[in-house]
Amino acid sequence: MAANQDQEQRQRLLAAASRFPLPSGTRFSYGTAGFRADGATMAPAVCRAAILAALRSAKLGGAATGLVITASHNPVRDNGVKIADPDGGMMDQRWEPFADALANAPDPDALLQLVLQFAKDEEIPLGGGGQHMAQVLLGRDTRPTGEYLLDAALQGINAIVGARAIDMGILTTPQLHWMVRSKNKGIKASESDYFTQLIDSFRFISTLLPAAFGSLEELPETDVLEFLTSNFIRRLLELVPKDKGGDELAKKLIVDGANGIGGVKLEQIKTELSGLDIVVRNSGKEGEGILNHMCGADFVQKERVIPHGFSSEDVGVRCASLDGDADRLVYFCMSSTSDNRVDLVDGDKILSLFALFIREQLDIINKNDDQANRSLPAKLGVVQTAYANGASTKFLKNLGLEVALTPTGVKYLHKKALEYDIGIYFEANGHGTVLFSEDFISQLESVSKKLCSEAAVAQHQAAMRLLAASQLINQAVGDALSGLLLVEAILQYKGWSFQNWCELYSDLPSRQLKVKVEDRTAIVTTNAETKVSQPSSLQELIDMETANYTHGRCFVRPSGTEDVVRVYAEASTQEAAESLAKSVADHVERLLG
Repeated sequence: MAANQDQEQRQRLLAAASRFPLPSGTRFSYGTAGFRADGATMAPAVCRAAILAALRSAKLGGAATGLVITASHNPVRDNGVKIADPDGGMMDQRWEPFADALANAPDPDALLQLVLQFAKDEEIPLGGGGQHMAQVLLGRDTRPTGEYLLDAALQGINAIVGARAIDMGILTTPQLHWMVRSKNKGIKASESDYFTQLIDSFRFISTLLPAAFGSLEELPETDVLEFLTSNFIRRLLELVPKDKGGDELAKKLIVDGANGIGGVKLEQIKTELSGLDIVVRNSGKEGEGILNHMCGADFVQKERVIPHGFSSEDVGVRCASLDGDADRLVYFCMSSTSDNRVDLVDGDKILSLFALFIREQLDIINKNDDQANRSLPAKLGVVQTAYANGASTKFLKNLGLEVALTPTGVKYLHKKALEYDIGIYFEANGHGTVLFSEDFISQLESVSKKLCSEAAVAQHQAAMRLLAASQLINQAVGDALSGLLLVEAILQYKGWSFQNWCELYSDLPSRQLKVKVEDRTAIVTTNAETKVSQPSSLQELIDMETANYTHGRCFVRPSGTEDVVRVYAEASTQEAAESLAKSVADHVERLLG
């Protein structure tokens, strides 16, 4: 770096750090996806995360990275910042220690030396030389501190010479991740492009019934993925049988938007979704409610009661709930007017629906083919954590699917899912997605064209449904909007009600407890957190207690953010699950409390 460029770089970093000093006694910790704290205290962390995002882009040859200002399902007073890598996924875990160090550099000089040394170690070019050597896409949700923190992010990006900030506006978190991925793949990456891709793919899956075409003469001779985003899809609606779609109740969907950005975006596109009558509650409109307060996916999934804004008039109607930044999704239904309890469909059952649909399409394509000569050989895998309900894991294994377990955290699930041609992962909290490998998509396009030329109607349609699913689901990150549309498309395709979906399997009763301890690091786990290796006596005690219960299963793991140990238990009855959890919690408290 030339002397004048070196001096300018140093001055910019010092200026940014001086403008947003680290408050005395404050310490930020990089969690599953970034930093979170009270929004009023987040400016230093956001500014430094923006420096990090710019450095990440520079390290990767100027490929776009992303930064979104949100605290997801946290209360409205909180805010946070997440970083997206060029593939649209979460930032490489190897950079997390530097993220922690950068966020907690005590003064401007310490920050400067940290960045210069890291850039040297990672061979990151600094100085810019007048060229745009890095680019960061910015997004934020609707929190009141968002605009203030956006300025901190802009200052951080501008602290790296040659870095360019691109403000994409107020977005869901998954939209920003999708835009980063799309931009780096060289395809259109605006919000309108995101909506078009979702709407057209949804229409394709939900309207292309097995008997919708007598022949394939109506299908255009064009690239398959181009077809999925062309206006031709709109004409498919004319070929759908007039009696398709069932009664009006089946078409109605009430969505709890958590008074966040997801409700706002769904309002924009709901009229374009054929065969669905969507009503958005907690949409984020003035006076309708408070962000994530007694509403949203996290609230519904944990409390299993109706969110604010719902009433007995909604009994029997299919409902869905998003979280504040729209990266989590759960479904529910009120079955009785006598109380506010709900029948919950969480991430486990969403995963099961997706796995069933994808497996079905693969089976149609490979119909009558033996194992060695399949038209489309595919390694399909499901990834869960130990928190997945045991009934869901059994259901998936009974389908003949490979089920892998990882430690808790989306970053572990996503990484494992990338090992498959099609990898499906979800946490029970409703965060998850489906990943299609580039090689598999290429094979699928080729097979689709071959089946079309052979007039293999059913197989060709199945291939097209899979291609549409790959376009509809957000492959960068869990996305409540794209997930919701894939659920609805599959339900329409199969002609299923909410009850049909619920009856895939019955969850085993479960119970979660937290035990306050002096040092959570005293617990060390193995086997994707399902077994305790230290203290060694604890696993023996867990095994002893579990053996007393039918369908008993229990594990403990240290919290990633607070000095507590989390206890999860399952058994054949709710009373038994409660008892098992309590017994194991007592052992944890006795050994570590």
